Amino acid sequence: MFKTQDDYKSTLKKLELKPDLVKQAYERIKGSITRTPILSSSQLNRWLGHDIYFKMESFQKVGAFKARGAINTLLTLKDNNFLPKEVVSFSSGNHAQAVAWAAAKMGVKANILMSQHASPIKIQAAKAYGANIILCKSRKEAEETAYSYAENGSYLIPPYDHESVIAGQGTAAYEALQDMPKKPNAIFVPVGGGGLISGTYLAKKLLSPGSKVFGAEPELANDAAKSLEDGKIFKFEDSPETIADGVQTLSISERTFAHLMNTEGIITASENEIIYWTQWLTHLLKASVEPSCALAMASSFKWLKEQRGKKTLLVIISGANLSAKKQKEIWSKDYLEDLPIIQKN
Repeated sequence: MFKTQDDYKSTLKKLELKPDLVKQAYERIKGSITRTPILSSSQLNRWLGHDIYFKMESFQKVGAFKARGAINTLLTLKDNNFLPKEVVSFSSGNHAQAVAWAAAKMGVKANILMSQHASPIKIQAAKAYGANIILCKSRKEAEETAYSYAENGSYLIPPYDHESVIAGQGTAAYEALQDMPKKPNAIFVPVGGGGLISGTYLAKKLLSPGSKVFGAEPELANDAAKSLEDGKIFKFEDSPETIADGVQTLSISERTFAHLMNTEGIITASENEIIYWTQWLTHLLKASVEPSCALAMASSFKWLKEQRGKKTLLVIISGANLSAKKQKEIWSKDYLEDLPIIQKN
């Protein structure tokens, strides 16, 4: 399709969104969402020797940042006199709840395709919001079935490959950068399909151009890291096995890849590192933290160990929806005896 790598990069460049879309999204959705708080831990900051600020999207509607993209998409359609009667989506969990919630709020029918291996609590929550949940054998089947629904007239709201979804997700960082006492040296974001990091990159261009943006991925679900390394999109055949179920996407999209290439890259974390920081953030912040959120802290910790001078970081805590089974898995071993201290050189 593309004669050279430069041709490919040129095509991706055309998919980049304008940062103003994030500001417009915030003005559109601010009456429908929660302006989530910024938290910090003085103890953690002393141990690390840096200032870490957490944007607590665990306190958002549906318990995740995904509410922002879903409601922005439907409100944008309404503003353009194109609000559909029925929407369809596919999801590993939090996006399913977000679309179900937004659709119910707007009086729209929602069909959500999910893998039968998705988090039970997320499946149950999406049903509770009124969506029609169709369980599939795999993530791949869920995606393919959702697209077939779209071909038959339902409006597709994908988890990340949509400009209104990305703009909505970016409002989390947009709020955080307004509320922080000082601009961060770096922002760390968990990466599944790349919608949140794409929106975060756009938000920082508006409010904090000097901040670096890093993505965080599990070592076992590192499709975005592989894509950046190879210069082309890598795709898993089936959902990768990781404790961070919120980032079990098969691949990023060309649209999100276009933004990812402008960031500082991806820092991966092991399963033990993800569980370690899930426990510690739950303990220090006194809040529910999904492993997908702790992933961002695990990656930032690796980055901080290589830095000189005191840094200020923004870490996006993306969600709080955990099943009892997942909780049991996370807490099967006590990591809190191992303090998260960065040794001074």
